[in-house]
Amino acid sequence: MKHRRLAALLLSAAILPAAQASAQSLAAPGQTESDSEWRHAVGLYMFAPLRTKGTSTVGGVSAGIDMDLGDVLDVLDFAASGRYEAWKGDWGIIFDANYAGISEESPLGIGNVKVTSRQKWAAILAGYRVAQGTSGNGQPFAIDVQGGARWNSIKQTIRTAGPTFGGDEGWVEPVIGVRGMWRLNDRWTTIASADAGGFGAGGNDLQYSLNLGFDYQPWERTAITFGYRYLNVDYSTRGGTFAYDVEQHGPYVGVKFFF
Repeated sequence: MKHRRLAALLLSAAILPAAQASAQSLAAPGQTESDSEWRHAVGLYMFAPLRTKGTSTVGGVSAGIDMDLGDVLDVLDFAASGRYEAWKGDWGIIFDANYAGISEESPLGIGNVKVTSRQKWAAILAGYRVAQGTSGNGQPFAIDVQGGARWNSIKQTIRTAGPTFGGDEGWVEPVIGVRGMWRLNDRWTTIASADAGGFGAGGNDLQYSLNLGFDYQPWERTAITFGYRYLNVDYSTRGGTFAYDVEQHGPYVGVKFFF
């Protein structure tokens, strides 16, 4: 039970970043794609996993993980996620950055123990619009494909009165994705996306997510975005002294600014 709690604390820093590939890049209501030049969007997000299940390995010790949202919020220090997109015609460039950190003193009453974990990543992607048009209600739709690279860093430690366990891992991996956007009316847009990364780079065998959500745009240059996300991660260092094979799902919410 103690090993499971410690692993859960370390793992929880990896589960609050935003939904990947969800920022809107359609022209603003009343503006057509043909008369738009550069279109920009900045988004700030939070992902709240309702359930996290899998296996975590720290210092060669493996433990099963089964956490709800309350378990994560109990130990969360800080989490932030942002995304910037710029599009001109069919081509776009995307920057994505995420950070999450947790800590707890003496979990389960174990004296002289401090558990900390920090996870961050930054990605740069190119986007290409493979299809666009107007649906039956006269509103625009678009489908994009995306590809690029993501830098990851995970630092996690268990400090005791004696030895310190854990380490600091960093790697770069390829990322690909696809996204569809369908405007329902002047205020509502549906967004569906999927992405995958890792493919064995740096020990990350595969990381993928599926996202379905909506943008509600009550103002010309601002939208509220929300939806649901499924995420799966399968990562291990060489030798398997640190690893996690985990799936998560839950809602995300954020705000976007267009200019």
